[in-house]
Amino acid sequence: MNTNFSTLMPEPIICPLRSEWPALLVRPLQDRSTLELEVHAVFAAMAAEGMEALNRFALQWDGTLPDPLEVPAERIQQAALQLDGKLRQAIDQAADQIERYHAAQLSIPSKMETAPGVFCWRESRPIDCVGLYAPGGSTPLISSVLMTGIPARLAGCPEIVLCTPPSPDGWPVPAMLYAASKAGVKRVFRIGGAQAIAAMTLGVGMPRVNKLFGPGSARVEVAKSMAARYGVALDLPAGPSEVLVLSDGSMNPEWAAADLLAQAEHGPDSQVIAVSWSGEWIQAVSLALSRQLVGLPREAIARRSLQAARLIQTADEAEAFELVNEYAPEHLILGMEDATGKLPGIRNAGAVFLGSMSPESAGDYATGSNHCLPTGGAAKAWSGLSVADFQRQMSVQQLSKEGLIHLAQTITCMAREEQLEAHARAVEVRLPSVFSPQ
Repeated sequence: MNTNFSTLMPEPIICPLRSEWPALLVRPLQDRSTLELEVHAVFAAMAAEGMEALNRFALQWDGTLPDPLEVPAERIQQAALQLDGKLRQAIDQAADQIERYHAAQLSIPSKMETAPGVFCWRESRPIDCVGLYAPGGSTPLISSVLMTGIPARLAGCPEIVLCTPPSPDGWPVPAMLYAASKAGVKRVFRIGGAQAIAAMTLGVGMPRVNKLFGPGSARVEVAKSMAARYGVALDLPAGPSEVLVLSDGSMNPEWAAADLLAQAEHGPDSQVIAVSWSGEWIQAVSLALSRQLVGLPREAIARRSLQAARLIQTADEAEAFELVNEYAPEHLILGMEDATGKLPGIRNAGAVFLGSMSPESAGDYATGSNHCLPTGGAAKAWSGLSVADFQRQMSVQQLSKEGLIHLAQTITCMAREEQLEAHARAVEVRLPSVFSPQ
């Protein structure tokens, strides 16, 4: 098996043995021990010093003193006037698509009679306060505001807090503020990085949140892990971005290369993989990558990402599908003639894009489906973000006297087997005529 990735493009890997898959499919890893120490220091300082520490870290990493920390409502309202008309229309359409998709997830609780006089159902309650994070800096991810803010609003969360780093002028870019307005997010704070996550976790300068959402840098991801130690819930396991393109050889190799580069430009630790049982197609994708890489604005970043890319030729179609399910990609493109018919063969993926005309970037922005997805193989157990992630589910039970009588012997028998006498008596005390005195 050829695993030499020192050249510009990764060499195709031809029919690797099953025993070689674990090493072949390993994600790029970063040593985060230093980051963990730094982030721990941020949390400790902010817990002890509050706003004084927050301002210090903001000057150090955001390059500005956030005074005021919260973006005034008037500035958010004026953001629409500062945008190019085409960009405003694009955000409007994306927001409409996202709203339509997520609104369909709202469900009415169904009440079920599990036995005569025994009713059970589940009811949803919104999380009281959620914290959203949207990366800024060189690549302000305005789409992330829509993807987290809209489902939070639809879920009915009474308090929604958004933190995003300021641009060089000291304020979030107008597009970020306009996206927040479209999503229905009213409270925006101009702070980024680990200090933003710590502020939302500890309630420094803003409400203390119950759950955190949104992507970020390695520092932000480490900070979110730290927040969990303080009792704050997290959205999902989200690390470096990844895409896998699976084709039967019918997908245009130029399109496949473009999809791979779209993920590679996210960051040097992003991972891109192409899989097919057609060796000719794999070779064509490799050549297309070489051509399309040159001249990209983020070419240097994509180059580093491609060092961990994989172009894999499998023995046959069945092996290709096995390999995909083992990897469990964040994004999966099925570049096949009968992509819909092949979908049942996919068990593990964060989001699937059916057919060659379905680029992954469409899901990033405009299809309406959520782009906050599990990475690092977590798609084997986790789902992408939905309205339900912004809610808590309560189970509700209601018994009539007849219903309790129907279950009484079962409850008391099992309770005493578990040596929980008070459990049994809690039933018996309600039904003195049913049970003989003890």
